Amino acid sequence: MDTTEENRLINAILDGDVQSFAVLVHRYQRPVYNMMLRMTGIPEDANDLTQEAFLKVYENLERFRPSGRFFPWLYTIGLNLARDHLRRQKSTAAAAREHHNGCVAGVGQGDGPRQLFQCLDAGRLPRLLAALPEEYREALILRFHEGLGMRDVGLALGVSTSGAKMRVQRGLQRLREMLNLNKSTGSTETD
Repeated sequence: MDTTEENRLINAILDGDVQSFAVLVHRYQRPVYNMMLRMTGIPEDANDLTQEAFLKVYENLERFRPSGRFFPWLYTIGLNLARDHLRRQKSTAAAAREHHNGCVAGVGQGDGPRQLFQCLDAGRLPRLLAALPEEYREALILRFHEGLGMRDVGLALGVSTSGAKMRVQRGLQRLREMLNLNKSTGSTETD
C-alpha cells in the first residue's frame, strides 16, 4: 500500500468511515502481531498487544502527520506498548537470561545476519532475542523479521538512520557473542 492510498484511508477514517480503518487493520495486523510475538514470546500477549496497538492508533489517528509514513508510526506505537508490557513482566527478565545452544557450528564471525537468523530455530530465537538489550532486539526484529529498511527502522525507533544501523550491527554482534559463549561452554540445553 503506498503513502497516497494510506493517506486517503486515514482521511476517510477521520471523516468517520470505519470500514477504511478495517482496511488498515487487515493490511498491518499480521506484521504487528508478529512483532508483538517476537517481543513477548507469548501468543496471547501478542494478540492483546496487537489489539491494544490498533485501538491506540485509532484513538490517536488525528496526530498522524500525512507527510510521514504510516507503517513506522504504527510500529512506534506497537513498540512502545510492547516495551511497557515487558517492563511489567518480571518473568520475562528470567527468561531473557537463558542462553541456548544453536547451530553454532555453522555460524561464524564471517557469516551474514541472514545466516545467523536462519540457523536459529523458532524455539531458540525468541529466547536469544529476549536476552538482548531492548534497543538491539527491537532493531533486529524490525530489520530482519519485518524486513524494514534502515530508514524505516530509524523512524520506528525514533533514531537516525545511522543510529538504526548501529543498533542492528551491535545487536548482531551480541547474538554472535552469545552463540560463541554457548559454543565455548559446550552448552547442551534443550527446549
